[in-house]
Formats: sequence, C-alpha cells, structure tokens
Amino acid sequence: MIGRFPILYIAEADAEDAVLSSGVLAHLVESLPHATFTIVGSAASAPLFADTPRLTKLIVLEREGHFEWIALWNQVRGTKWGLVVDMRGSDLSGKLRRQKRAVRGKDAPGLHAVEAAAAVLKLEPEEIPTPRLYVSDETRAQVEALIPATGGASSEEDRPILAVGPGVEWMGKRWPAERYAKVAAKLLADDGPLAGGRLMIVGEEIDREAAHTIRYAVPRARVIELQGKLTRLQTVAALSKSVLYVGADSIWTQLAVASGVPVVAVFGPSDETVRGPWKGEAVRGPRTFEEFKKLDPRLNQAIQHMMDLPWERVLKAAMRMLKARS
Repeated sequence: MIGRFPILYIAEADAEDAVLSSGVLAHLVESLPHATFTIVGSAASAPLFADTPRLTKLIVLEREGHFEWIALWNQVRGTKWGLVVDMRGSDLSGKLRRQKRAVRGKDAPGLHAVEAAAAVLKLEPEEIPTPRLYVSDETRAQVEALIPATGGASSEEDRPILAVGPGVEWMGKRWPAERYAKVAAKLLADDGPLAGGRLMIVGEEIDREAAHTIRYAVPRARVIELQGKLTRLQTVAALSKSVLYVGADSIWTQLAVASGVPVVAVFGPSDETVRGPWKGEAVRGPRTFEEFKKLDPRLNQAIQHMMDLPWERVLKAAMRMLKARS
C-alpha cells in the first residue's frame, strides 16, 4: 500500500498570478493520487484553492512581514514533507524538512506565466498543464441557485451561455462597454452562432455600470448578472457553464481559462505573450505592447489606451474560437 505523501504548496500572494500557476497544483493532484495537500496563500489567493481534492489544511498568510512568516514556520515545521512547491521563492521553503523541493526563481524574459510555472516542476513542453481550479459540488450548487431559469420551450441545457467579463483594475486596460455589447449582440442574435442563448456578466460590484450597458445586447430575460454576487471560486463554477468567454486583461479572464471555457481576451497596454489567455486568443488593436510602453512607460497613467481596438476584430476572433471548438 502506498503511504501518505504530504505536499506543501506555497501559492503566490497575487490572485491572478496564483490562477496562472494553478495548473502546477492540478498536475500534482492528478499525477499523485496518494498525496495530500497543505496550501498557503494570501487572503486574496488562498480561497481559490478551497475545493482542492485531498486538502488537509488551507493557511492564509495575511501579510508578508517577518512575524507572519515566523507564524507560518511554526505551523509547517513539524511535518516532514514529501514535496515543497514554493511559488514565491521564499527562504522558508528551503529550511523545511522535505524529500524534494521545487522553488520558483526569476522567470525567463518573454516566457508565458503558465510555462514559467510549469518550469518549477521541470515539466516538458508537451506536459505543461493548463490553469485549473477545482470546484466542489457544493460550490456549484451555490452558483446554480443564482442562475435563473429562462422559461420557454427550450431547456436550460439547450441555451448556450456567452460570458463577458469587462472589469479591469486600471482604466488603461478598459475596453468600452458598448463594444462588448456589440460583440454579444452579434453572437446572440437570431442569425448568430449562439442564437437564443443567454448573456452572463461576471466581475466585481464596481463593474455594474459596464454591465448595465452590456446587458442591453439581449432581452432582459436572457441576461444573468452575477457581478458582485460571487466569490472568485464561485465565478469559476459559473463560467464553466458557458460556451465562450469574452473579457479584458484581468483576473476574470484567467478565471475563465481555469474553468475550461474557450476564451477571447482584449489586450492593449499589456503583454499577451506573458499573460495572454492560455490556449485562448488575445486580440489587440494596431499598436504593439512596446508602443504602449513608449507612450506610458510605467503603465499607470489615466489614459484610455483601448480605444483603437474595433469590436469587429474581437467578433471575428470569437467566431473563430466557436468554429474551432464546435
């Protein structure tokens, strides 16, 4: 009988970074069925892993100060770990008793974040795991309760769902809401590839104004407004019900990737070669990332950089994605 194999996984503090690396943890879950997991994350990243199979303990490192790391050391030093995977490259992981240690150093320039995470386990290119977050039946049930029935002759399963995530943390990455609406209207039109389908909008409560514009793309009865209503893990469960996601360069797009849904993301003042949707499609306007950096070197100015990306280009990408996945 194979004995217990305890794994300590130290996730990134930034939630979006943690999602991009999540395929590494999923790879361990699937390839080591006798392993158990203790996961360390921040208040933002730890909840993403709450439904991980064979999870023994989920530890929240509230801050990264000296005393917080000492407190973490006291919680994990008593175990002889089979494997320690340290996505933060901390000193702590090197001091623990363990059989093996995999630690993330400085990522190679131009390497996609998913590839950089896989390099921690020295995985071959064909083994690189797609970002994945586990969702329990309980979490799915919580989400189901928030998705209303549409009524009519068609069953819920017959109505495709288009998910849209317009929210961003910086206005420079914000694509106009009316352009999302035009893409959604074309896809969900009577002669569109998702005819008769529903529109799901995800994000934070602060995204409500954008959602208010986008929801007019289809009749009100076919809109599922979830912005501000879900945790990020619940958002993964909701997105997994959709047939296509269209969104910005944001955590919502990375959650969509982790849910397994085909993804089209709009990019401008950010590098899609490093953070684009893994196995999805990044769409940008006429300017390159380097051209945006010349205009806004620190990428922090209050400039609407995304105005030069036409909605027609995003629609074409969505059409291609749907055709490829059909």
